[in-house]
Amino acid sequence: MNNKIQDTKWSENVILVDADYVDKVAFNLTVNFERMIGRRIPKADMAKWIVCVALDGGVRPPKDSLGSKEQGAGSKTQSTLVVLVHKKEKTAMENFEPGVYEELNGKAFKDQLGEFEIGAYPIEPIPGGEDYLIDALKLVTGQKDVKRVIVIPDAENDYIYNKVREALNRVDDDEKRMTVLAMQPMPGGNFKQEILGYSLMAALGISSEELNPRGER
Repeated sequence: MNNKIQDTKWSENVILVDADYVDKVAFNLTVNFERMIGRRIPKADMAKWIVCVALDGGVRPPKDSLGSKEQGAGSKTQSTLVVLVHKKEKTAMENFEPGVYEELNGKAFKDQLGEFEIGAYPIEPIPGGEDYLIDALKLVTGQKDVKRVIVIPDAENDYIYNKVREALNRVDDDEKRMTVLAMQPMPGGNFKQEILGYSLMAALGISSEELNPRGER
């Protein structure tokens, strides 16, 4: 495995993403919804999408930030690491803003949920490269200080999804909360499931009112 990710300083919350797959899903949603609602849909807001994914994975505002805009002096900021795994020949998530991997790598932003730091990790075009995300998942789940793991694999690839499910089923740590995001419910295991499309729709600025303007049932 790439030593770069092995040397990562892990956060209590980790979002592990097959970025090329998510970018493809965002493109498909954009095309389909533009036809449906009859307007141009802008690129997905990267920060908003990340925050929505974190919420789906159970990340909540730190207790000492509830009811106030600022945390008390000396309080620890909750941190979330976002790991974007992508093919080396891909330079950007073309349907996100910002989306260029080189510009995203090492960047951070703060939200009511705490601080988010983004890392982009290219997959070398070598035999076995498709298992990179699985290897990264095993590495993440093996970290003692990581409390929440949110993984977004290419769940449409049966081989990859089964490997993800197998890796999570082997995690023997009741303190860890693990969540898999996919476009539809998948065969379960030792993890929670959420629908990927909801966070992407929010980031693309698509509201439920637009999809059902007359309140039809």
